[in-house]
Amino acid sequence: MALFEDADNFADIFRGGLPYYLLLALPILIICSANPVLASSEFTVQRMSQFDVNGVSYGCRASALSLEAKSLYTWSTSRHCVVAKFQDVTIDQFKEIRQKAGGLVLLLPQNISSMNSEDKEHLNLLEQAMMSQSISVPVYFSEHNNELEKIVNDISRNAASSNKQKNARSDSALNEVFNSISANGYQIIVTGASHANNKNSKISIVQGELAPTKLNKANEEQLNSKLPLIIVAGHLNTFGLYNESPLNADAAVLMALADLFSKMHNTPNAAPKYRLLFLLSESGPLLNFQGVKKWLDENVQLQYDDIFSITGSIIIRGKHTDILEENVDFVLCLDTVTQALNADEDHQLFMHVSKPPKENTPTNAFFKHLKKAGQKYRNVTIEGVHKKINLADQQLAWQHERFSIKRLSAFTLSSLKSPKHPTRTTIFKDNEEEILERAQLKAKIIAEALARYIYGDNANAEGSDDLEVFAGTMQISPKLIKSYLNLQSALNNNDLKNAFEKYLKNVKLIYEKPDAREPDFMLYEGAYATLNVYRVKPAVFDLFLTILICAYLFSVYFVIQYFPNMYQVFCKLSLQTPESSPTHYNHIERNKSKTN
Repeated sequence: MALFEDADNFADIFRGGLPYYLLLALPILIICSANPVLASSEFTVQRMSQFDVNGVSYGCRASALSLEAKSLYTWSTSRHCVVAKFQDVTIDQFKEIRQKAGGLVLLLPQNISSMNSEDKEHLNLLEQAMMSQSISVPVYFSEHNNELEKIVNDISRNAASSNKQKNARSDSALNEVFNSISANGYQIIVTGASHANNKNSKISIVQGELAPTKLNKANEEQLNSKLPLIIVAGHLNTFGLYNESPLNADAAVLMALADLFSKMHNTPNAAPKYRLLFLLSESGPLLNFQGVKKWLDENVQLQYDDIFSITGSIIIRGKHTDILEENVDFVLCLDTVTQALNADEDHQLFMHVSKPPKENTPTNAFFKHLKKAGQKYRNVTIEGVHKKINLADQQLAWQHERFSIKRLSAFTLSSLKSPKHPTRTTIFKDNEEEILERAQLKAKIIAEALARYIYGDNANAEGSDDLEVFAGTMQISPKLIKSYLNLQSALNNNDLKNAFEKYLKNVKLIYEKPDAREPDFMLYEGAYATLNVYRVKPAVFDLFLTILICAYLFSVYFVIQYFPNMYQVFCKLSLQTPESSPTHYNHIERNKSKTN
């Protein structure tokens, strides 16, 4: 009772020392002010490819990302990062995201081979739309990951639940506020990314030769450089939508041809009276075949200039290496000889030319052999396609156009009829076994046609249809093609150069670097990055928490300030009548004891 009788002094203690009564609020403050991050996850992602060709920018031009994650249907401003599955995004949605959103994170499909043809076509069309323009917002891709898929599903589920509640008439405004407060959100942060230009950008071009040998005056073997020349050219895809090496079926077919004809050249009395030059550059249609351009520029000019003495006399005369003087029959270019997607529909082979070949020309003769071989092996349709070179276009359609511009007879063999087909530069691939089977078939057709042309078989002669050059021990090995399907850049390892040196002679590896002032191409850094996903409460939760804490502190302050008054009221309500009260009873007992 003494403590309560001194209630005024007790209140004075709290009234005069504000920090003391805040100790009463410390436990709840600790609970309420806990870290709002509920969970965090880390993923390795790849930034969308970024490159320049002839001064035109393509791909993603940004890398920094620290935004709130939203679904395809709930984002609204540049403060939101859209997180979705790649196959769920439409081309129209991507165009809107590119213009208004703050970033884009896409989860790649898990099993593309199980998709139907329509879904695969959608992937190709979206991929082509993304690669055909410059994108100012950061775009990242993640390989399929179960944890990230759960996050994407959770974001989409929260969005669907929110939309459902908005459309339900029975929900009250109070329920909507409560749902907004109790909902969970995600924060997207990407670290370790950069989009600076790569100062060491370069493209490798490797070449090797097959030719019969002859004895020189010193009885040493040397290649017979006076024989007609056939050039077999291809390109190695080193990147696509992101920095992942696509399936290089063209390079695998080229290496299979090099293997077959190297065996023919090394077989006694079977060496053809032709030279074969194999050329593989690491720049395809995305980089406008810059590698072939570099190779042609070097081989149509002097290899080195005349060197003069101080008196003006010639010490070393410049060596001419003009490819136009090499007696080139034709240039055979390989470009998407088998499709990476929808391989089951890959049953055609098109021969693209810039000028229709005339009768009795090497190109026309090879075309006839090609049609015969295609008809014999699984009845593959061979069709010629004529397209003139448009020098006004920034991008060339096919690789053979680079050679045609230099007045070399050239053509491209492809399973695609149009150079703008979305499958041509796709990063996605179907079942590898199906692709391997198709690549082996196309390599067989091309090899047989080329062998018939080299060895002088008459395509119109009787019994020519039954001729099979590469059979038995000489047949194409699926294991060989498979070993080169995932061939990497010469900048990563020496596998490419070693493969050429295994089958060919006079192997050379050169590099094309962009000009410092007016570069024809430019590559950029920042291919890989780390994606951090934090599960957080929304901003409205912070507001609600602030209001709740303020209300609690005000209540504690009010109770302490008015504690005496509250105590008096409490006492009045708890007191009984004087006769029945404990104080009155004690007073009577004391009086009785005094009387006795």
